[in-house]
Amino acid sequence: MEPILNLSDTYVHLSDGAEVTPFPGGDTYWQTLEAPVDVDQGRLLCVCPQRASWLVWERHPAGEEVIVLLTGRVDLVLELPEGEKVVSLLPHETVIVPRNVWHRAVVHEPGDALFITRGAATEHKPYDPVV
Repeated sequence: MEPILNLSDTYVHLSDGAEVTPFPGGDTYWQTLEAPVDVDQGRLLCVCPQRASWLVWERHPAGEEVIVLLTGRVDLVLELPEGEKVVSLLPHETVIVPRNVWHRAVVHEPGDALFITRGAATEHKPYDPVV
């Protein structure tokens, strides 16, 4: 039996073949983006701190993303063809971000969020607020 994992510093890869592989996560992973498994296949499960609003937009061409706010208060901004849609999240509320939809977070109260992401070909672009 595997030891108890802390998803703040250990990420879990859920492979397409039903394998579950934990590996070191946290800030180290996001600085290097290196994992001992092919995270472009399957889904990546992780808890990430939401301390400040995102300075980038993100989208996932390979699949939908599930975001569960665990603590704090965050607005998720979705860039849809008809314009921006703001989804306000409180603890334990969940949003499913559709495939290929640019999104970013506006943090009102710092907290943590659980992400379940199909990471293949994830893209980022700068968020350029109009001042």
